Amino acid sequence: MKYIKNILLLTSTLLFVACDESSFLEEINPNATTSAIFWETENQFNSGLTTVYGALQFQNVSGSGLQYEMVRADLGGTESWYAPNTFRNLTYTDGTFYVTDKWNELYVGIFRANQVIENINTVDPTVFTENSKNEIEAQARFLRAYFYFELVNTYGGAVMQTKIAETTEDLKQPFSSIEEVNNAIIIPDLDFAKENLPLEWTSSDDLGRVTQGSAKSLLGKVYLYDKKWSEAADLFKEVIDSNVYTLVPDILDNFTDQNEFNSESIFEVNFSSTIAAGVNGNIVDNSTTETGAEASALARPLAQLNFGGYNTVLPSYYLHELFVYDEVDSTNPVNDGNTQSKRMGASIVPKNGDGEYYNLPIGQKAGWAYGQSSYVKKYTNWYNQESEDVNSRSGINYRAIRLADVYLMYAEAVLMDTGDFNTAITYIDKVRARAGVKTLQEYMNENVGQFPQLHISKQVHTVQPLVTPSIETVLTHIQRVERPLELCFEGQRWKDLVRWGIVEQVFTELRADEVWRQNNLDVTGEGEAPIYINERIRPDFIIASSVYNSAQHDYFPVPTLEVQANNNLN
Repeated sequence: MKYIKNILLLTSTLLFVACDESSFLEEINPNATTSAIFWETENQFNSGLTTVYGALQFQNVSGSGLQYEMVRADLGGTESWYAPNTFRNLTYTDGTFYVTDKWNELYVGIFRANQVIENINTVDPTVFTENSKNEIEAQARFLRAYFYFELVNTYGGAVMQTKIAETTEDLKQPFSSIEEVNNAIIIPDLDFAKENLPLEWTSSDDLGRVTQGSAKSLLGKVYLYDKKWSEAADLFKEVIDSNVYTLVPDILDNFTDQNEFNSESIFEVNFSSTIAAGVNGNIVDNSTTETGAEASALARPLAQLNFGGYNTVLPSYYLHELFVYDEVDSTNPVNDGNTQSKRMGASIVPKNGDGEYYNLPIGQKAGWAYGQSSYVKKYTNWYNQESEDVNSRSGINYRAIRLADVYLMYAEAVLMDTGDFNTAITYIDKVRARAGVKTLQEYMNENVGQFPQLHISKQVHTVQPLVTPSIETVLTHIQRVERPLELCFEGQRWKDLVRWGIVEQVFTELRADEVWRQNNLDVTGEGEAPIYINERIRPDFIIASSVYNSAQHDYFPVPTLEVQANNNLN
């Protein structure tokens, strides 16, 4: 990769610092140390490993760049004057900033992981204590697998690099398919990781390191995407039965900086709002002239305009209505008197929402106008600040894999493997019960064994038909209801729609709903229940629904600069 050729080795700085809660990620300054003499001690390998973890903090991997992913699918919209509109309308090209930047940053992570993996297998093994050699390599291989997983499922494949390039010709490898990269790199790396990582790290100094559960969960996800249902189900069940993870009682704890690395967290990217104070959150460590911020810049694009954000990502009407009909179970103490689900309260904020927003009653400041029926709460600082940091700094960790996701992936894998919709419903209902909403079983108890198709707009179609549980109906619920409600704005939705092959169907349906609203809703005053759209209907799907083509849009194109630099690509 042309960009990678300019990446500094460990000859200058290892600047990535983690949050103060993770002391294993410490600031290192080897000064004049060169790569030729650096890889000699266990401490040096841990320092090198720190930079691999550090690459997770790149904004296009786990930070503000995710806004461009969020608007591509059915859960997020944007306004025509915002930069994400290029991705909402599927009009990006092989030279568009996020297309090129994400590719570059993922390969920086791969490069750093390759340094650790290659050098650890040439050094004298006696420099390591106990099992530390295998544990360091296992962490580096997990992280390399994660970067490659993101690459292949974003670009439809990757240029495989498994060693440190010595010449420019070494960088000019052909483009390999998802299957090829899975078999050559991702699966072997994760197999090694799950066999050599501990179930848990015993020292608080190791908080934030990946574990056996991280490796099994990601490997299960690889198999799930590849429709290897049995292998996926087995791995997810091992994670569930490990007794390491439990759902946190309050879903909000997964999206604030106040209960990080909690019992639900399986793989989490560390950010800090206090380290490197004053550095803009968008600045990362990949420059010789700038100090990385250690902060996430994701909060500001998501937050509402009048509270220091940009609201460049807006919940779609589809998602807003899903939350409205995510019916509260009044007997469930999780709700604590709220009229709406705690899941809604942790994810989006409508004008008639429960509680406060940036320490004010909802609606006290302007907003919820010009078709903007709700705003994103998840990964913003609405819960403890009066506004977002003007320097785009947030300390909220990015949860890449959490137990609720594993429950839903397990439900899907079991359903598709054996047709056991009863087990699938059991795990769906674990997630729904924690959210404080009616479980599918409760719906079925009330409706002679049937549950409603909650993904169908009640506003547009008047009714949500009841269906009998089956492979098809339960899968549709997972696809169109449970994963959107539980995992919205967590960077997974487009990948899900693509692997299910339902992008066109979803876009067509939501554009039809959009047209109905344009033709039938009164948008004067407060708008009409249940989502109270006023002034205009935002046309989120008008272009995407007409231009979407699976071959062209399921995956990003390989960036043009890479194609120009690598004559083995076609």
